[in-house]
Amino acid sequence: MKGIGGLAQARGEADMHRQRELLDQADRYLAGGGLGLFVLPPEVNLVIAEGRGSRVTDVAGREFIDYHLGSGPALLGHGHPAITGAVEGQLPKGSTYYFLNEHVLQLARRLVQAVPCAEQVHFAGSGTEATFFALRVARAHTGRTKILKFEGGWHGMHDYALWGTVPAQASDYPRARPDSQGIPDTIGDEVLVAPFNDAERAVSLIERHAGELAAVLVEPLQRVLVPQPGFLEALRDATRRLGIVLIFDEIVTGFRIAWGGAQERYGVVPDVATYGKAMAGGFPMACLAGRADILAPLDGRRTERSRMAWASGTLNGNPISAAAGVAALEVLSQPGVYEQLHRIGGRLRRGIVEAGRRHGFPTQALGEDAVFGVRFMDEEAPRSWIALLAHDRALGLRWGMECLKRGLLVNPNEKFYISLAHTDEDVDCTLQICGDAFGACARA
Repeated sequence: MKGIGGLAQARGEADMHRQRELLDQADRYLAGGGLGLFVLPPEVNLVIAEGRGSRVTDVAGREFIDYHLGSGPALLGHGHPAITGAVEGQLPKGSTYYFLNEHVLQLARRLVQAVPCAEQVHFAGSGTEATFFALRVARAHTGRTKILKFEGGWHGMHDYALWGTVPAQASDYPRARPDSQGIPDTIGDEVLVAPFNDAERAVSLIERHAGELAAVLVEPLQRVLVPQPGFLEALRDATRRLGIVLIFDEIVTGFRIAWGGAQERYGVVPDVATYGKAMAGGFPMACLAGRADILAPLDGRRTERSRMAWASGTLNGNPISAAAGVAALEVLSQPGVYEQLHRIGGRLRRGIVEAGRRHGFPTQALGEDAVFGVRFMDEEAPRSWIALLAHDRALGLRWGMECLKRGLLVNPNEKFYISLAHTDEDVDCTLQICGDAFGACARA
């Protein structure tokens, strides 16, 4: 009969075999073998069994400190009792009604109170839907058709968003190439692209195309690029002066880098903003929030049918996601929350940079304390997507995989998301793992 160690080893081998079987099923039944663009390399790929707090466990029984957090939504950590309690309270009462429910009205009121630009909100199912609907509303409001976005900006998967998102070289401004197959070339005539943080070029384009521009769409924190002083202010001034709708995509920054998001952090208030990810505590929900006059085309009670902007969806505002959102915002509104996020994230950023440089790598941790990206490059503060391309992507992939092998759930060359569940002990363990990963890369 096997001893305890032998039983544990046999159980571990069975669990690993089970995970390999599930990954084979993913390859067989899922297009691309995963759930979207980002699929981990085969040697570190995994199937997650559960998440608790700052950690997840895969089917093979291995525990990871999670810095991906579902690509950001789990800002409170996994399985936060306030969120699970709210959802458990609603679930026996039904999962969706289509019509109004009390939770969604509570959430709408809280969003209007929290978001500087918000007089009203409109709910959607995802960030992609929210940015798509925001552009539609801007077109309806202005009677114009073109939009301006910024090279490297990520605004979801709709056809107007995927231009100049990940180019290998500078776009032919204001024209860009589509990022995906299946997007009609004619849509490119309606999408202008400019480099991020170049206020002079952006304002020049806005002024030149003012009679055609419905909206300027920008991530105020573009992936990991911090806005330079005066950039967002210049966009705000030009769009206000010329009657163009300024849209902040706050899917990532909303309720993450400050209670009032990027609008609070950077001191610039747009006309409309989009929210998702952390807003609903890890449940699928998004919204656009903004001035009532701009959102007026959504109102079928006061707008002729032929003049409406349609933005409906079967699960918009469903009570389970809304209950989770109300609970999440209640937790995030408590004193000290953002100080803790910045303290933990700042300590981790500094430690990773110190560890990387100690091993001879030009390491940067770009972005904000609550969400940042590790990049290997000499420039300490790149301003644009093209400047960011100078990072050593191959080294980033190697280092990310070494971190994964040692128990950090990260997406190589993407972002580290910090949650309220991450502790100083997590940071201590993470920095030890990061240092070991740097050592392994140095020896390779």
